[in-house]
Amino acid sequence: MKMAFWLYFFLFLAFFDLHAQYPILTPFALSIGAAPVFIGWMMGIYALTHLPGNLIAGQGVDKHGSKGYMIFSLISAGIILLLQAQVTEPWQLLVLRSISGFVLAFLSPACLALLASLSKDPVGQGKLMAGHGVVHTLASVVSPAAGAFLVAQSGYAMTFQSLGWLLIVTGIIAIFMVHEPRPTGIRSTEAVLKNEHGPAVFQVIPFRYFLLPFAVSCSQGILFFELPLQLGGTEGIMHTGIHFSIISLGALVTLSMLFLSHYSPYLRTHLGILGLALSFFSLAALDTVPLAMSLFALGIAKGVVYPAMSSLFIDLSGGERLGTVFSLQSIAMSVGSFVGPIAAGSIHGSFSPYFAAFLLLMSVIILVPPARKKGLSLPPLPTPTNLR
Repeated sequence: MKMAFWLYFFLFLAFFDLHAQYPILTPFALSIGAAPVFIGWMMGIYALTHLPGNLIAGQGVDKHGSKGYMIFSLISAGIILLLQAQVTEPWQLLVLRSISGFVLAFLSPACLALLASLSKDPVGQGKLMAGHGVVHTLASVVSPAAGAFLVAQSGYAMTFQSLGWLLIVTGIIAIFMVHEPRPTGIRSTEAVLKNEHGPAVFQVIPFRYFLLPFAVSCSQGILFFELPLQLGGTEGIMHTGIHFSIISLGALVTLSMLFLSHYSPYLRTHLGILGLALSFFSLAALDTVPLAMSLFALGIAKGVVYPAMSSLFIDLSGGERLGTVFSLQSIAMSVGSFVGPIAAGSIHGSFSPYFAAFLLLMSVIILVPPARKKGLSLPPLPTPTNLR
């Protein structure tokens, strides 16, 4: 689809920009005098400010469509990066990261809802989600090393300015190239209430399923905090970028296996989380396993679990009100991303954050069933106004 191609192209540029910051934020914070505990809060507050943005995005995307929210998110995040290039104090970085967390909260629900709306077939939606994951991973393969290289060559200020302008230009181009496949507001609501087979229902998603994105994002927050410190902070910035790219290469392996979308998203999600848990156990306790091998295996598991979770929530919701569904998923991930680095910063030096991630992921596998249960739907909704 032409629309899918352009959407993937803009997502690639956006994800490249965002992932290029992962290996450099912790060293940058250390360079301006931030302590490890402060860095944990800086990373956590970014995720916490996602929450109001996620709440607004959920209803807004269903009512107004995805395009406006995507453009706002990209351009605003670019402007914040231009300001971030001027930061000299830790508190300034904390403020800007807080604002950045809010504006970027609109991007993921808008993009995922727009992608999912391009197909009504579950297998087709699964392939679109997998394609989203492939684009995400392709960008993240080269961007961490590229970000670290830019810092080594040009310094932090020039790197943040370059990344900021890239986001702004991407947002401007998207104004002309991204088009909604169909109206969303009232018409989308009516589709929930009525179809060719009679009244439709919006599926109730049990709360326990939101533990899945929470645990995955919490473990990733721990990794983003701990790995740069493990590799030497400001002195090991190039090694950090390369190791983040190794994770992305592992994810690319499984994301390229598009045939996986034919298998149950419930099974794929649980197997992926099990793979993440075992990888974190290797990082925590198996010193004989090379670090690069553990990170590559972790990436393979990520490549399975992220598109599978998106397909799982589409299935749980009945394929309706996808803006709200992906907003709730993003909220769960934001909470996890908030808790992860803060917890890692609190226990760093006294208990292995990697082992804490292993325990969390294994606990979620036990608590959440690997298959959908019957009887999850609500009665038909009586009027369109109830969905506003």
